[in-house]
Amino acid sequence: MNSAHMLAEAFDRVREAVHAAAEGLGPEDLNARLDDGANSVSWLIWHLTRVQDDHIADAAGTEQVWLTKGWADRFGLPFDRAATGYGHSAEEVAAVRVDSAEPLLGYYDAVHEQTLAFIHGLDGRALDRIVDEAWSPPVTLGVRLISVVAEDLQHAGQAAFVRGVRERA
Repeated sequence: MNSAHMLAEAFDRVREAVHAAAEGLGPEDLNARLDDGANSVSWLIWHLTRVQDDHIADAAGTEQVWLTKGWADRFGLPFDRAATGYGHSAEEVAAVRVDSAEPLLGYYDAVHEQTLAFIHGLDGRALDRIVDEAWSPPVTLGVRLISVVAEDLQHAGQAAFVRGVRERA
């Protein structure tokens, strides 16, 4: 198995976790917060998808799916179109609301498709390319992709936890 296949497998596992956390939930459970400072399933899935979209588009030199495929308009959120959720206040988290899992999963799947298209074109040498010099040491493409997988899995796990708490209530 080469590095591109391993990365594709990792992102496929993210997709499975995202779908498992959101599929079949109604708006009440998707938008519920365990307390006023907590994140909802809808915010967690939206945020992890926005970060993946932003980071993959930057690394690939492409446009974000959020901006080019109409997702920003479909969600109609009350913040800057470039927002990814990083640093969101409790009020901003509460503003991410959906009527069903469809827009969350549709947007995630579109980003996943773009992610896999990018990854399948990579070889091991490409993963050593510096993509962010703002850090010490500078961040390589390989490290950036692993960071995205790690963050996505953490947030998908958090969404699964919120779902589990809601289902047991």
